[in-house]
Amino acid sequence: MSAANANGNPISARLRDLAVAGAFLTRLPFRPSGQVGSGDLAAAAWAFPLIGLIVGGIAGGTLWVAAQWNLHPLVCGLLGLAAGALVTGALHEDGLADFVDGLGAGGDRARRLEIMRDSHIGAFGVLALVFSVGIRAAALAGIGGPGLAFGAMLAAAMVSRGLLPMIMALTSPARPDGLGQSAGRPGLVNALVGLALAVVGAVLLMGLELAVTALIAAILAAAAIAILAKRGIGGYTGDVLGAAQQVAEIAVLTAAGVVYL
Repeated sequence: MSAANANGNPISARLRDLAVAGAFLTRLPFRPSGQVGSGDLAAAAWAFPLIGLIVGGIAGGTLWVAAQWNLHPLVCGLLGLAAGALVTGALHEDGLADFVDGLGAGGDRARRLEIMRDSHIGAFGVLALVFSVGIRAAALAGIGGPGLAFGAMLAAAMVSRGLLPMIMALTSPARPDGLGQSAGRPGLVNALVGLALAVVGAVLLMGLELAVTALIAAILAAAAIAILAKRGIGGYTGDVLGAAQQVAEIAVLTAAGVVYL
C-alpha cells in the first residue's frame, strides 16, 4: 500500500500511483507527492499501461507528424521509435540489451547476473537492439497509413507495459537486491487491473479481432522472456522487465503490420 492510500483519499492515491509509475518509466516531469518508498512502485504497477498510453502518444504523434512531411514510412517509424526512446530514456532498450548479453554469455546463474549488471554492452546486446528497432520500424512501415500506425503504437505501448505487473506478480526477483527486490511485488488484483486497462486500450485502438491476435502474440512473447529468465537466472530483474516490454511491443506491432499490410 502506498503512502497516499493510507491517507484515505482514493483519487489522490490513484494520481500518486500514476506519478510514481511515470517517474519510474519515463523522463517526463512526474513529481509524486511525499517520499517514494519501497513497495510504492509495486502499488503503482496497475498504472503502467496508462504511462504507456502517454509514451505511445508521443511516439505515435511523432510518426504522424513525420508522415505529413511525406517522409518514407520507414523513416517515420524510426523517428517515432526514437521519440519513444527519448521519453523513456531508452529504459527498456537498455534492459533488453543487458538481458540478452547475460543469457548469451553463458556460464552459471551468478555469472549471468554479473554480466547483466555490467554497464558495458556486448555483441549480443547490440544485435538485440538492432533487431528490436529494425523489426518494429519495418512493421510500422508496413501499416497502411500514419493514422493506423499511430493507433498501433499506442496499443503496443499500453499492452507491452500492461504485461509487466503480471510478470512481477507471478514470478520472483532473481536477486536479493536491485530493482526486482526493492520495487516489491504487486498483488495479483493490482496486476490484473493493469492488464485489463491494456486489454481495453488495445480493443478500442485496434478493434476486437486484431486486438485479440496482438494480445495473444504479446502474452506469448512476454511469457517466453519470463520463462527464459526463470531458467537462466532464477527470476526477474529490471532488465528482464525491459526485455519483456520490448518483445511484447514487437509482437503487437508485427501483428498490426501483418493485418494492416
